[in-house]
Amino acid sequence: MKTTQKIAALILFCICSVVMNLQAQDHMMSDHIMVMPKDIKWTDGPAGLPPGSKIAVLEGDPSAVGLFTIRVKLPSNYKIKPHTHPADEHITVIQGTFNMGLGATYDEKAAKTMPVGAFAVMKVGTVHYAFTKGDVIVQIHGMGPWGITYVNPADDPRLAKK
Repeated sequence: MKTTQKIAALILFCICSVVMNLQAQDHMMSDHIMVMPKDIKWTDGPAGLPPGSKIAVLEGDPSAVGLFTIRVKLPSNYKIKPHTHPADEHITVIQGTFNMGLGATYDEKAAKTMPVGAFAVMKVGTVHYAFTKGDVIVQIHGMGPWGITYVNPADDPRLAKK
């Protein structure tokens, strides 16, 4: 290969690299998600949680396969009886104090108090429960579909008699 051909090939390679890099940056920008607090849209919580909760989907679809991030708003004196999830659940306390305990027996004295900024991971199948004493917002992220199975079916609000 002659020197001029080598230089032309090098210039073509550089141009292609710049174009590909710009396309990759454009693609990353189009996939970028930024949610401001004022833009969060709250709706009634899922049927698997007791009435009174609110949910905001920040990313993904918790009812579908794939990564999701949601915020859950819980009123004061809210109780979620012992249950499990079909996938790991990652919880971060955003507002208030959240209380979580482990095991099939609901026992507020045995629960851990989680202040703002606290983080917990409930591995798939871990039996746990939660409650609030004031208004709370937690952020949950994980792989969907999200689900909840109560240890005692009588605690499942989906099965409550209407």
